[in-house]
Amino acid sequence: MADPRRTIACTAAAFGGLGVIAGAFGAHALKATLAADRIALWQTAVDYQIWHALALLALAALAPELEARPVRLAGALFALGIVLFSGSLYLLALGAPRLLGLVTPFGGLALIGGWLVLGWTSLRRSPPQ
Repeated sequence: MADPRRTIACTAAAFGGLGVIAGAFGAHALKATLAADRIALWQTAVDYQIWHALALLALAALAPELEARPVRLAGALFALGIVLFSGSLYLLALGAPRLLGLVTPFGGLALIGGWLVLGWTSLRRSPPQ
């Protein structure tokens, strides 16, 4: 199976780069057109995306010390959480129907799940011999 470090690091880089683009787009292109509450939604989406891209990068760095299966699971949960949480907030900021807001908590749960899996697998790790 593919090395989870490479996959997770590439995913982190993609989400990190896209987060910077989204932040710049919000600050320069959207600030003049969206209401303050929608800009705040956009910024929250950017913040969570960037922080969790960094979490993915840290996960890639920790991967050699941890079991591969939970590392993959934590990475998948972080990625899913970014897509659902930040993605739904981006769309809501751009005027998507409020019903889409029902997706946001599932993204938050995926992000929390990623942290819980990372914590659990770190606790279970055998000390170095």
